[in-house]
Amino acid sequence: MKILYFAWLREKIGVAEEEVSPPEEVETVGALIDWLRARGPGYQAALCNPKLVRCAIDQEFADADAKIMGAAEIALFPPVTGG
Repeated sequence: MKILYFAWLREKIGVAEEEVSPPEEVETVGALIDWLRARGPGYQAALCNPKLVRCAIDQEFADADAKIMGAAEIALFPPVTGG
C-alpha cells in the first residue's frame, strides 16, 4: 500500500510517500501508526503522539480503529484548521 505523509509529518520522516507492506497483524490505522513508529527515529518523532495524526484511507477520513485491509492508499497528516 502507498502511504502519503503531509506537512510536518513529511518533514520529520523525510519522504512524501512510500510503498509499504505491513505484516498481517497490522489491521487498523492505529496499529499501522505503531508499526511505522518502530521503523526509525524520523517515524518516531513524527508519530510519537498519535492524537496529533489524522488519517484518510483511499481519500476517506478514518479513525484509529478503521481497518486498513485492502486499502490502496493511506494518507497521514496533522489536524487541519480553518479560518
